[in-house]
Amino acid sequence: MQQDQTMNKMGTAKINRLMLTMGLPIILSMMLQALYNIVDSAFVSNMAAGGETALTALTLAFPVQVLMVAVGVGTGVGANALLSRSLGEGNEEKVNRVSGNAIFLSAVMYVIFLLFGLFGVRIYVQSQTTNPVIIDMTVDYLRICCCISFGILFFNCFEKLLQATGKTTYSTAAQIAGAITNIVLDPIMIYGLLGCPEMGVRGAAFATVVGQIVSFLVALISHIAVNKEISNGLRYMKPDKHIIGRIYSIGLPAIIAQALMSIMTYGLNIIFGTINENVVTAYGLYYKIQQFILFAAFGLRDAITPIVSFNYGMHSKKRINAGIKYGMLYTLIIMLVGLIFLELFASPLSHIFGLSGETEALCISAMHIVSLSFLFAGANIAFQGIFQSLQSGGESLIVSVCRQLLFVLPVAWIFTHIAISNPDLTSLVWFTFVIAEGISAIISCVFMRRIYRNKIAGITE
Repeated sequence: MQQDQTMNKMGTAKINRLMLTMGLPIILSMMLQALYNIVDSAFVSNMAAGGETALTALTLAFPVQVLMVAVGVGTGVGANALLSRSLGEGNEEKVNRVSGNAIFLSAVMYVIFLLFGLFGVRIYVQSQTTNPVIIDMTVDYLRICCCISFGILFFNCFEKLLQATGKTTYSTAAQIAGAITNIVLDPIMIYGLLGCPEMGVRGAAFATVVGQIVSFLVALISHIAVNKEISNGLRYMKPDKHIIGRIYSIGLPAIIAQALMSIMTYGLNIIFGTINENVVTAYGLYYKIQQFILFAAFGLRDAITPIVSFNYGMHSKKRINAGIKYGMLYTLIIMLVGLIFLELFASPLSHIFGLSGETEALCISAMHIVSLSFLFAGANIAFQGIFQSLQSGGESLIVSVCRQLLFVLPVAWIFTHIAISNPDLTSLVWFTFVIAEGISAIISCVFMRRIYRNKIAGITE
């Protein structure tokens, strides 16, 4: 297959520069994705009435939003890695069918979330709180986000198709277009400006989904215009169980990894709620701020995956090693910068959201404590991208389970009961994340050593 200059660079350019040229646009894209939730929270929390209550509502809705991103991104990651490897192998027909099946799977996912939005939202919300005001706010917000979720699901698909062929600038442009749309519409729809009716949390939801639709349309147009390595057509969208199986053999760990984030947040909302609603609100807000840092690491991970996967398909041991080295190094640098930033600016960041004194103090303590886990978290995220690119999805899944479930909910439950007995020790709950990421990082190192021995060490150039 004739490959364009960008794809040739994936097999020939210096890895350190390639990682940056591909990674920086994805990092910007992912950070803008995190900005969606931060902007919604900032405007909602400063509503004239019920701002902090509305912020709690967004916190309860957040796990479902994370789940939407999880299935979309995870499917895209699988298609990305499989498509990149197929390009490296020169298999044109397989490239086209991978792309078509990724689009088909996005349509299936939208139908599922649409049905949940119509029939399942209220049951989900009532499982986390009995406060009728919070229930109604959360249902209003989440129903809109689910029923009009095709924007985020299809955007994630076309974003990964663009990234797989090295067109990361276009996927970033799509993300920027959606983010700007969301930021502009948030105050207009929430507060009722420029003749728009005041809609409160419903306005935040509409601003979010309109921004997602804009991102999807820009990514779709870019895919059609510049992804010349991929042929489009309905015949390629016909479900192929072999290709779908291969997509999910790679992408399922990524889906579960982010779905576990949803389960973790849902479980922590319930656990922390046994202390009081202020802890839930503080955790939800901190988590969204933290995502701004973590999503930067996720963005670099999404550059690591196609680069290492492409060169794994070419059987280039030297370039695989370089991809692992620089991917890990750059990820740790990102997390170190994030750690320093949150330690220095925890108080002013929390103050932006107009929280009550107790909630703001809890949010500040969360920033100071949880950010200590960032270097461990960065290593885990980079390792997961490396594992996925080397078709070791099982190991990536185990790391996800450890860092977002196995070593989180039980530890949080123990610390919560200590906090209930002694309210002065409430900040102890934030050490849950330091413990979980630290233990998981040790497990990741053990897996990496075994995978390297079995899949890389024996490769001859």
